[in-house]
Amino acid sequence: MKYLIVYAHPNPKSFNHAILETISEELRKKKRDFTVRDLYKISFDPALSAKDLSAIQDGAVPKDIKREQHYISKADILIVIFPIWWSAMPAMLKGYIDRVFSLKFAYDITETEVVGLLRDKKVFLISTTGASKEDYEKMGAFKMMNMAMDTAIFQFSGMKVIGHKYFSSVPYVSQQDRKKMLQELKLLVREKLL
Repeated sequence: MKYLIVYAHPNPKSFNHAILETISEELRKKKRDFTVRDLYKISFDPALSAKDLSAIQDGAVPKDIKREQHYISKADILIVIFPIWWSAMPAMLKGYIDRVFSLKFAYDITETEVVGLLRDKKVFLISTTGASKEDYEKMGAFKMMNMAMDTAIFQFSGMKVIGHKYFSSVPYVSQQDRKKMLQELKLLVREKLL
C-alpha cells in the first residue's frame, strides 16, 4: 500500500503542519511507504496557463504536471491536508487540482458520459477551519464544501472518498484542545488508513 500526502499550507509552524507530522509519524511507525508533496515547499506553480492547457489538450503534458501525476499514479491512498480559507481550499491546492487532475489523466469524456480515471485510488481529506463547527453547520458550509471538493473533484475523478475530517476553531482553542485533536487524528489514521 502506497500513500501520497498532498499538503497545502505555507506556515511550517501551523496546526496543519502538526497534522502532517502526526500522520507521517503514524505511517512511519507502521513502516508504510509514503511520499509528501508540500506544495509551498516545492514552489508548485498553481496557475493553469494557456500554454499548459494547450499542451495538455495536445497530449504533451508539461514536465511539472507529469511529475505530480506520476506520484498520484503510484499511490493507492491520497491524504490531502489543507486549511479552509473563505469556505474553500487554498488557491495553491485548487491550482494543483486545476493543473494535475487534467483531461485524460483524472477523467475522460466519451460520447455519452464523463468517466473518472482514478478508480483504483482512495482519498482522505483533513481540513482546519477558523470558524466554529456550530457556525459552519448553521450555514450549511460542511455540506457545500463536501459537494464542491469531495464529490465534484475526487469522486468525479473516480476516487473513493474514505473520509473528510474537519478540525474547527483551530486558531481559538487551547493548546490542550489541539493535542486532543491530534490524538483523535491518530485514531482516525489507524482506523481508516492503515
